[in-house]
Amino acid sequence: MTVTRTEDNGLTLILDRLIDAPRPVVWRCWTEADLLKRWYCPAPWWVSEADLNPRVGGRMNCVMQGPAGERIDVVGCILEVVDLERLTFTDAFTEGFRPQPSSFMTGFVNLYDEGEGQTRMIWGARHSSLEDVQKHLDMGFEGGWTAASGQLNALASDLATRRRD
Repeated sequence: MTVTRTEDNGLTLILDRLIDAPRPVVWRCWTEADLLKRWYCPAPWWVSEADLNPRVGGRMNCVMQGPAGERIDVVGCILEVVDLERLTFTDAFTEGFRPQPSSFMTGFVNLYDEGEGQTRMIWGARHSSLEDVQKHLDMGFEGGWTAASGQLNALASDLATRRRD
């Protein structure tokens, strides 16, 4: 089941989802570019490029493309890495903490063991204003992140099954 909610006086959007795979597999889906490309955008959009360096100060860049030729370049920086548990990233900086001219959000994912071979994923976006929150909602946060997390669930579950075989 997927649940979305707000926290922090409405400035943080949260998606809470149970993933049918162990935490190390889910972590790989977040930190390996080839895997991130397979789930991070809700279909029919896709990630055509991903360039990650999952260490503090490292890059978290991707290009999201839409079916009508739309292109969104996301350039960001990793702020926090707690191996297999937490990843925090932002578009306020580029790699090496170089400031960007503007920022939309700081994202985070927290992973917890839950049940046999399952992972509780708390995926969130912190915003500096309620206007940015509304923009994110208008962009389709709930439906988009729910769909992307479903794609992540399918990928991680498949990877976990292959590991057991």
